[in-house]
Amino acid sequence: MIRLFTALSLPPELAEPLARRQTGLPGARWRPTEALHVTLAFYGEVGERTADDLAAELERAATGGPFALSLSGVGAFGEGHRTHAVWAGVAPNERLNVLAGRCRAAGERAGLRLETRAYRPHVTLAYLKPQTDPARIGAWITGHNLLESPPARIDRFGLYSSVLTRDGSHYELEREYLL
Repeated sequence: MIRLFTALSLPPELAEPLARRQTGLPGARWRPTEALHVTLAFYGEVGERTADDLAAELERAATGGPFALSLSGVGAFGEGHRTHAVWAGVAPNERLNVLAGRCRAAGERAGLRLETRAYRPHVTLAYLKPQTDPARIGAWITGHNLLESPPARIDRFGLYSSVLTRDGSHYELEREYLL
């Protein structure tokens, strides 16, 4: 079994400004720059044959050509002492939503059951330890909530595997798809 997801890796002009914001929050386990991405669809644990079917189905999702992507704002998942991650937001983008929908449909055609929650594109910047002070989280968000990036060209997405380790998830690009 292999844990799979599709995502957009961030070009340097988006990743580097985010990396500079990854400071000043005690209890944060900042994600390395190479792990920063926008998830399109999460497939979970998949058998080898299904993974091959999924990879083939994703070829159909790789249409529409390149598009521009911008970052906008920051936030957190969870509330108070239950806050578990901080993220950078993605500016509303119809092309991104369509691509995410195509990646979900590719998973369904490959026989996978996907989560039904609404798609909320973001870049996870850090996972937070349970004892992270909510006031410090709020201060970090206030200090970075005006994040706005210029648009960056996105011309590909990837199928990634994910291995959970003590230090967080390690991602490996399994296949790349040009738009």
